[in-house]
Amino acid sequence: MAIDNILMSVSYLSSPLLFAVLVGLSAAMVWASMTPSRTEQVVSTRLGGYLGPDDPIEETDMARPFSARVLVPMLRGLLRTLGRLAPKRNMEATRQQLIEAGRPGGLTVLDFLGMRLLLAIVLGGGYFVFLGRTQPMALALRNTLIAVAVGYLGPAYWLRSRVRRRKHQIVRALPDALDMLTIGVEAGLAFESALLQVGKRWDNPLTREFAQSVREMRVGTSRDVALQRLVDRCGVPELSTFVSVLIQSSQLGVSIAQVLHTQAAQMRVRRRQRAEELARQAGLKMVFALLLFVFPAMMIVILGPSIPAFEMLFSQLKGGSSGGMFP
Repeated sequence: MAIDNILMSVSYLSSPLLFAVLVGLSAAMVWASMTPSRTEQVVSTRLGGYLGPDDPIEETDMARPFSARVLVPMLRGLLRTLGRLAPKRNMEATRQQLIEAGRPGGLTVLDFLGMRLLLAIVLGGGYFVFLGRTQPMALALRNTLIAVAVGYLGPAYWLRSRVRRRKHQIVRALPDALDMLTIGVEAGLAFESALLQVGKRWDNPLTREFAQSVREMRVGTSRDVALQRLVDRCGVPELSTFVSVLIQSSQLGVSIAQVLHTQAAQMRVRRRQRAEELARQAGLKMVFALLLFVFPAMMIVILGPSIPAFEMLFSQLKGGSSGGMFP
């Protein structure tokens, strides 16, 4: 009888304990099923290290300034809309000029055409509204047409000047870059690594184009195609000659170090010849400066003190001649 009482008391005590154990196991299973795996935790930790706690992906766009988020896209949309209305002549030539200029501001052909049309409208309309109302109609219309022409032709002149300046920078940087390439290749570097070393040594349009060619090679583009694209982007005859010789030597199996050494020597000779040519042109260019600025100043300094004496002499001669004719 005592044993039965003990068993009954144990069963009463064990039923709540068993229920508590089962509830705890259920909660543990649910928590384990919702906990991310080890791999997901590692990935989240790495992403948190790259992004940082205060720079989540969804807030990256809002962290940009208002002008970059709203104004620039609106302006680009306006330029492209106006670019579709502008004349489409010489679009390929304009595209090539933008490429040779280094794509300033990331402009496309439609953006550039729209910018020309927008400047023409703004300058012409602004002049006619603010200044043309106070002038005669004929004069206001003439000046308005001049403002429209300036607004439409100004970007084209700016683009051509930018292309010339960039080509000049590439021509000036090419001999030193070839010398650096020659040293790197002769030291045992691969051609692509030597191009990257040139980019680390200088920062100019040529080295940036070298870096672009290396990136194209690394994504699978052949070296000959990447170098030909480099020539198309620069539009410099000296660089085109160098790339043509380099491609031909690669196809014939000639040592690239020897080709680079020869081309570097030729580029140095051309640079010296170009400097001599500019030195011969300096005398002719100085004539205009002398005629416009130096000679007038010298005449003022030399003849200036004698001007009062000449005036007195002229007055005396005039008075004498008048007295002789009318006693």
